[in-house]
Amino acid sequence: MATEPLPLQKTAATAPEDALAAPAPDAPAQPLIRFDKVVKRYGDHVVLDELDFTVERGEHVTLIGPSGSGKTTILRLLMTLEKVSGGVIRIGGEPLSHMRAADGSLKPASEKHLREARKKIGMVFQQFNLFPNMKVLQNITEAPVSVLGMDRDRAEARARELLELVGLSGKTDAHPSQLSGGQQQRVAIARALAMEPEILLLDEVTSALDPELVAGVLELLGDIARNTDITMVCVTHEMNFARDVSEKVLMFDAGRVVEAGPPEKIFTDPSHERTREFLNAVL
Repeated sequence: MATEPLPLQKTAATAPEDALAAPAPDAPAQPLIRFDKVVKRYGDHVVLDELDFTVERGEHVTLIGPSGSGKTTILRLLMTLEKVSGGVIRIGGEPLSHMRAADGSLKPASEKHLREARKKIGMVFQQFNLFPNMKVLQNITEAPVSVLGMDRDRAEARARELLELVGLSGKTDAHPSQLSGGQQQRVAIARALAMEPEILLLDEVTSALDPELVAGVLELLGDIARNTDITMVCVTHEMNFARDVSEKVLMFDAGRVVEAGPPEKIFTDPSHERTREFLNAVL
């Protein structure tokens, strides 16, 4: 496995007034990700309930909790695949879920604003979502060329480096149907990294894999966590992985954080009864 660091890189949403204020020029450095009283609802069903949390630049954060607690919704909001129902999400101090109007106030973000914001964020999904008609190399280069405007030669060179990193340097001309599930997920990880994201979102990336393939994908993600400065937000039921790669673990229930802390504390001496119940069920 390569170890060299990778280069980096109700209808309308409403937001509380204090969340809309721009940071003062001499304010301390902002967290890379900030959820400020974020609400997400589908009809009368509230998925996220005035959610507050932050992720520092370069931090690896794992979200744990029962199914339906809002974890994947958080990733989808960050990836701008969903829109907030209330509150504000900021990336690097700048609004993600909103944009500035001519008078300086904030309004719900336009599709153009969201497309620009999305360039900073990569996501690896439960299902691999590779383009079946494209070979592996093109699956990885398509977005950097068409979205980032990257020169094709540079994109292909970068893709080959990433395929070597994920252990698939011999698969550039294969189609997804010719790969195992574990290999397809490795290609999906390489595709996300090809966008040189500041933030990498991981949504139960091993849940669709056969058990014997899980360890290899988790080892790869562990290497990326240790050898790059990419900020990672991960949803997983692999508690050992969460313990190994995270600086912070957030326990979710009913759309709120019930407990947050370093993995040693969360997994060995949780403070909240709901955390203890959940861990007793999954460990």
